[in-house]
Amino acid sequence: MGTSFGRETKTPWHLWVVGVLTLLWNAVGGFSYTMTRLGMLERLGMGEEEIAYFASAPVWSNFFWALGVWGAILGSILLLLRSRFAVYSILAAIVGLLGSNIWQYGMSDIPESLANPPLTIIIWITTLFMLFYATRMAKKGVLR
Repeated sequence: MGTSFGRETKTPWHLWVVGVLTLLWNAVGGFSYTMTRLGMLERLGMGEEEIAYFASAPVWSNFFWALGVWGAILGSILLLLRSRFAVYSILAAIVGLLGSNIWQYGMSDIPESLANPPLTIIIWITTLFMLFYATRMAKKGVLR
């Protein structure tokens, strides 16, 4: 595994950069998710309207949010471990992101203070880049 005609495929320097930067980026989402699920939104400076919004989220939207957040974090870790399963984890993250965005922007009355389309676009770009990158690294034999 990870060999090309008997030679071990070296880990390119950019894998470490992409892996570490996306892990740090995705950890912010993990922190946000964890603080929300633990009911600690007041500590993040959120008011009653924002807290009520998160409390009103249906179970299925929380499932997709968790899938998106933890799939992306695991994808970054698997990239750093050079595992081909990074691709599948990132695909799961995209499904989670899509599901949570459907509720957030299409089915809920999101408070203006929480609506942040530019951030959502950046999250999509980052996650799609991760998928593109992991797929390329898998095809090149860098991921085993």
